[in-house]
Amino acid sequence: MPNLTCRDGVEMLMDYLEGTLGSPEREAIETHVSGCPRCAAFVESYQRTPRILRAATAEALPADLALSLRRFLAARRAEDA
Repeated sequence: MPNLTCRDGVEMLMDYLEGTLGSPEREAIETHVSGCPRCAAFVESYQRTPRILRAATAEALPADLALSLRRFLAARRAEDA
């Protein structure tokens, strides 16, 4: 799989990250990413996202903010109805 483009890599990204690609495809992506700073940053951001989401949801929302959010969402639902 020579001359892998950024677009080719993006189309295979989920399979790559889940470890379901065959060896030639995986190696082609790794070769491309090692020489492409944009793709390296893209892959790194995908790999960090679950960790960031876990950290963000680990904190409890302050009660006053939670109440304000519920009121806001209820008002939006009423507007859409």
